[in-house]
Amino acid sequence: MKYLIDTHILIWSTTDSQKLSVRAKAILSNPDNVCYFSAASIWEIAIKRARHPDMMPIPANEARRLFLDAGYRELLVSSVHSAEVEGLPPIHSDPFDRMLVAQAQVEGMRIATHDHVLPDYGDFIDKV
Repeated sequence: MKYLIDTHILIWSTTDSQKLSVRAKAILSNPDNVCYFSAASIWEIAIKRARHPDMMPIPANEARRLFLDAGYRELLVSSVHSAEVEGLPPIHSDPFDRMLVAQAQVEGMRIATHDHVLPDYGDFIDKV
């Protein structure tokens, strides 16, 4: 199964955080799953770290390297993904999360997230 992993879980999984749930670990360690990170997550890290460096533990360039080194595949943001955002219902106001939803829909992926609102978009989103 193809999974798009949200930013929190990506960071937690590559920094050995205690916040990473057992369910998230199971998804990430399942050899039948192919896990991706979105270029939008790197953008999110860069923006949030620039505003609040004390709240974002790693710089964007380092995060990208860590994600690739951990075996995640990178999913670039395309114009098709961007256009898909327009048709999403206004469930979530976070533009980064909305992009993940659009990408997952276009690419036929599931999302693994810690966010409590994202599952309202559909059953392709796993709250972990």
